[in-house]
Order: sequence, then C-alpha cells, then structure tokens
Amino acid sequence: MTSDRGTFVDLEHASVARGERVVLRDISLRIASGEHIAILGPNGCGKSTLIKTMTCECYPIAGEGVRARIFGRERWDVFELRKRLGVVAAEFPSERTLHTLGRDAVITGFFSSSTIWPELHVTDAMRERAAAVLDQLEAGHLADKPVGEMSAGEMRRVLIGRALVHSPEMLLIDEPSNALDLAAQSELRQSLRRLAQHGVGIVLITHHLADILPEIDRVVMLREGRIFADGPKAELLTEDRLQKLFGVPVTVGRRDGFYHVW
Repeated sequence: MTSDRGTFVDLEHASVARGERVVLRDISLRIASGEHIAILGPNGCGKSTLIKTMTCECYPIAGEGVRARIFGRERWDVFELRKRLGVVAAEFPSERTLHTLGRDAVITGFFSSSTIWPELHVTDAMRERAAAVLDQLEAGHLADKPVGEMSAGEMRRVLIGRALVHSPEMLLIDEPSNALDLAAQSELRQSLRRLAQHGVGIVLITHHLADILPEIDRVVMLREGRIFADGPKAELLTEDRLQKLFGVPVTVGRRDGFYHVW
C-alpha cells in the first residue's frame, strides 16, 4: 500500500476497546500532516486511547465501513512508525531514565529506549542534533544534569527534546501541563509555540483550556468516547459548548491568544 504523506490520521467509524471495555465509539477523524490541533475533553473520555490509536498501540474493532489509516497505511510496525512520530506521554520518565543525563535522555529518542544501553551506537551527529534540540527548547543548561535532579518543567522539556530529536513529522503531546507549576506551564507553552511557529505539526491532548496554543486553530472535543464537536477554535471554545462538554457551568476569558476558563 502506498503512503499518503498529506494525511496523518484517517479514521472512519472506528471503535477501540481496552480489554473488555469499548473506550472509543464510532470515531471519524482526519488530521493533516503538519496540522496544529487540540483534542479536548474531561478525564476518562478516551483521549489517551485516541493517542494510542494514532501510534498503532491500539487498533479499532474490525467491522463493515471501519477505516483506520496512519500516514496512509492500515498496518505498521510500531518501531517503524515511531521514526515518523514524536510522542510526549503524560507520565514522567521511568526509573532508568532518572539516572540519565539530559543530553543522553534526548539521544534515546533515536532508539526509542529508556536509556543509552551499551550495545547502542551513538554517533557524533546524534550528539550534535541533541544539543541543537536542547538549545531550540532553551534547555541547553540541562545537557549535563541528571533527569532525576530536574524539576517537573525541566523534565518535560527534555522529554519534548527526546520526541523531537529524530525530526518527526508529527509531535503528539499528552496532558503537557500535568504536575507543572504556573511558571513551568508558561515556559512550556512558549516552547511549544516556537515549535508550532517553525512548522512542527502538533496534536495536543488536554483537559486544560489554557494548554491550547494560539497557533492551534482546530479543536476536537471528546466526550464519553465519542467526538462531541470538531471545528475552528473560535467557534467551539464558547461557554455553552464547554459547559455541555464538561458538565459544569463555566466562564470563558481570552488573553494574548490563550483561552482560560473558571
């Protein structure tokens, strides 16, 4: 099957189960390669399962009319697909990664490994690329700092560097502001804005309205495993829509291109 480089995700009537439970139901979604998009919804609505469907860790239930293509293909070797994707999980690094220096943690992105094992061959070009990515994220000072000694915000920037180091076509970020204080959230959002402005495709998954960058024009709202709404940010991020999505009264404000809710 030929690859369609113009489309990242092409789902049609896709339902996805985790164990015995169907988490996503009848999802139809198309995302262009290079697009900036936010997936917004309350906890438990299926956002993380949608990411795992995009990374082919989960596949839809087979059925008539069901289609699931990633970069134009229905089946992938997960390790081959990872060469085209950068994924930043909501969870913090594993125990092995905590003992790794920032530069080496970024380099592990070339190998999809938790640390640099002795059998892995690290080239000078890889080291140079890792240094360049850290500088791009204004995190060059973290190169020689053990990950376990970093703040939550510093860890997040290193993990983003790890996801970017192999120049992926799309960057998937799950709940980027988890466990970050206000200063770290602001720094992270500015780093992500710079990436978006330099043409990096971003799929951002969140339940925090303030995570949605000004550079993101499209929002997909997910509720109880179904797409609740899909469209331009300005049309969807209204008090009425958000109240129906989260099930509580909300007030929405906007400042410097960011939306806030309380």
